[in-house]
Amino acid sequence: MPAMRPTLRWLRLRAVWLLVIPFMWLSRPTPQLLAAGGVLVAVGLAIRTWAAGVIRKERELTTEGPYGHTRNPLYVGSFFLGVGVTLAGGHWAFVALFLVFFALVYGRTIRGEARLLEEAFGDEYRVYACAVPLVVPRLTRYRRVGATGAFTLERWRKNREYEALVGAVAGLAFLAARMLWP
Repeated sequence: MPAMRPTLRWLRLRAVWLLVIPFMWLSRPTPQLLAAGGVLVAVGLAIRTWAAGVIRKERELTTEGPYGHTRNPLYVGSFFLGVGVTLAGGHWAFVALFLVFFALVYGRTIRGEARLLEEAFGDEYRVYACAVPLVVPRLTRYRRVGATGAFTLERWRKNREYEALVGAVAGLAFLAARMLWP
């Protein structure tokens, strides 16, 4: 039986765990870094929550809510989460490692997903892609005629976004404990 090649999604969701144990061991949080990191984590969670409560994955092209500002708000939120947690850890090497990991893995993921969306939604996606940046948000919201899609807690739950919330809270709680009991 041939060996299965890990997908980019598999790598993205699991490879980061290779850094968790060294991060826990080497982290040296301070109150200032924990506060600054906590603010970035809160921003990341807010963006991810908004995006997950709006997106209708694989059912239609979502252009409302944060998707009217950037085509990848979930990844923008993940960026803030990752920078926030690694910053709070107080070890600059982990911030640098996260930035490299994010650029390599998420950069490739974002480009691949753009190709899949173009195949699935054709001209509708091409028009949207011309108007809305891939990552860095535009200030004014893109509006597609006939688009609907307000935030719902049910959609947020179905998209399992509570996992990011639980992970972020656990990470910051660990860092706070690490700070108090070195």
